[in-house]
Amino acid sequence: MKKQIFRLFKPLAVLLCLILCSCSMQSGGQVNQSAQNSVRITVLDVGMADSIFIELTDSRCMLIDAGESEAAETVVDYISSHGYDKIDYLVGTHPHSDHIGGMREVINSLEIGEIFMPRVEHDTYTYEKTLELIDEKGLEITTAKSGVDIIDEVELSAEIIAPCSDSYSELNNYSAVIKLSFGNTSFLFMGDAETESENEITADVSADFIKVGHHGSETSSSSEFVNRVGAQYAAVSVAEDNEYNLPSQSVISRWEESGAEVLMTKDVGNIVAESDGSTLSVGGESSGAGESSGTDKGTALNTDGESSASGTGSEGSGIGVGSDSGTDENSGEEAGEATNTNGAEPGADSAEASISEYSWILNTNSKRIHRPDCSQAKNIAEKNRAYSSESLDKLISQGYKPCGSCMPEEGEQ
Repeated sequence: MKKQIFRLFKPLAVLLCLILCSCSMQSGGQVNQSAQNSVRITVLDVGMADSIFIELTDSRCMLIDAGESEAAETVVDYISSHGYDKIDYLVGTHPHSDHIGGMREVINSLEIGEIFMPRVEHDTYTYEKTLELIDEKGLEITTAKSGVDIIDEVELSAEIIAPCSDSYSELNNYSAVIKLSFGNTSFLFMGDAETESENEITADVSADFIKVGHHGSETSSSSEFVNRVGAQYAAVSVAEDNEYNLPSQSVISRWEESGAEVLMTKDVGNIVAESDGSTLSVGGESSGAGESSGTDKGTALNTDGESSASGTGSEGSGIGVGSDSGTDENSGEEAGEATNTNGAEPGADSAEASISEYSWILNTNSKRIHRPDCSQAKNIAEKNRAYSSESLDKLISQGYKPCGSCMPEEGEQ
């Protein structure tokens, strides 16, 4: 009799164990099923950089850019905390480190489906190592250019609408510009595309929500383009008190005057937009780090925005007025203590200095080394500008890093 009872109990016990294990997996590693019939966009608060995580229907997701390397953990943790262990569509809009700096950790930490990046030569350490890792993982890159479909379904589509040309003098214009449509709602993600790229786009750019190009710089968001988009909401990924004095107030006014509600990560932390295909809710919430006030500045339909794990990027003090002309790929670097290797206060002799007398122009805030003719050097705020003739090796030993655009090389004087 005891043997018969045991025979009956044994399969029931096995079944109970399977049910308990299944419940454990669902609570810890699966996507929330309540969100499977909606699209949710989170513009992550990663400082002076870009990273947008998009939760799609059918448990799929997309990541557009991954911020600087310092933001990688924040990006990966956010994705994992929402139940995703795979990124179905990974987009690196262009090679600047404030967009792809965190991508290697993303690729190493999560399963990757398809990768989209523009075809461009750029031999910085960050870009080259990212490409090497993609190759080592046996992954393939689909060239991001106008006309390429990432998703093409009846209710959901994601199309790359720029770059439209094969060659540009400015790296930002290689940015993959993506239009996402879900039901009757649409979203536009601009990367760092500037007005040259904006003017080339022949596709329909009208959208309810836009991630504004180039951190709200004057180099992007022309009046004509802003009016073509006609967005209800404009999201700007930007750090508090950044050295470039971004976003440009004229750009913000341009979007506001067009009828858009402008939300900035420096004010509200992560910016979250959610659509059921018919209605759209947008809002933000302070990240709980850095200098955010915790006040939602948007007049959104729904302000249940997610908060990020931590603040990253240029949050340093003493950052002064900069140029509206834009940022370089180094803009997300953590600010260091200002030092001038010529013994003067930062920027003290800059007005009188003859650039030809020095080997390097230094950004004492982002700790970057530029060649005197570097196009990015002109954007450095006066108070953060210094000059030096020290060897590159010595400057690196002091905590400086070579610019990713003009690419000074170790061993140079």
